[in-house]
Amino acid sequence: MPKLTVTVITRDEADHLDGCLASVAWADEIVVVDSRSTDDTVAIARRHGVRVEVRDWPGYGAQRNYAASAATHDWILSIDADERVTPELAAEIQRLLGSDPPRRGYRVPRVAWYLGRWMRGTDWYPDYQLRLYDRRAARWNDRRVHESITLDGEAGRLRHELQHFPYHDISDHLSTIDRYTTLAAQQAVEDGRRVSLPGLALHPPLAFLRNYLLRGGCSQGAAGLVVSALNSYYVFLKLAKSWERSRGLRGDARGAPASDAGDVTDPPSRTSRIAPRTSR
Repeated sequence: MPKLTVTVITRDEADHLDGCLASVAWADEIVVVDSRSTDDTVAIARRHGVRVEVRDWPGYGAQRNYAASAATHDWILSIDADERVTPELAAEIQRLLGSDPPRRGYRVPRVAWYLGRWMRGTDWYPDYQLRLYDRRAARWNDRRVHESITLDGEAGRLRHELQHFPYHDISDHLSTIDRYTTLAAQQAVEDGRRVSLPGLALHPPLAFLRNYLLRGGCSQGAAGLVVSALNSYYVFLKLAKSWERSRGLRGDARGAPASDAGDVTDPPSRTSRIAPRTSR
């Protein structure tokens, strides 16, 4: 009967980690790999009696691969600090590992808590994640964002949900979108993907329609509308930043052509009366 190691990668996750670790206390082993947190993350992990390793941040995929390599057991359940394993999912995993599993990896449906409700609509649901796997047959890739596992063979699917608490509020959501779209744009440029202006104009509204109408966001109340709109905004920012980076454009004076200063008798423009922005 295979034994299970749960791995969690962390940085400044004191708000989430306690509940996460409590939800997997049934596992044979828990390994937390921390990227030099400045809050109480490491202390919370040690209070739970789990194995803690502290190391520099090499990227999402590399850190997850390191955590898997540090495990005692070959079967890995990789979760994030803002996720919870429900008792039903725990029981399903334990039943599966009660004998030799027929597959080398399993996708878990993930449900997000957002604006006071479980989101069962939009592209967020069912958000299947390959998180339970035999490390001898799997490896995380090194993409900058939205890393995934390359698995030898086909993955199975579990039935019960992994709970996800991704954002404190809409402001937190927007900050994450800004951060992740920057990484996604860097990845797109590295992959040689080009963005056209028609694509920049069309893909965001199509993303909204898909999320809100086709994927059931309209059945999720105000939260469904907000998620659909912000998923569309994510697409727009990712494409716009990719377009900007692929053309080497910058928002400062370098590379700007000289402009016609105009007649000195012209009245000042509205923007010229606005105080200049202070550099930081």
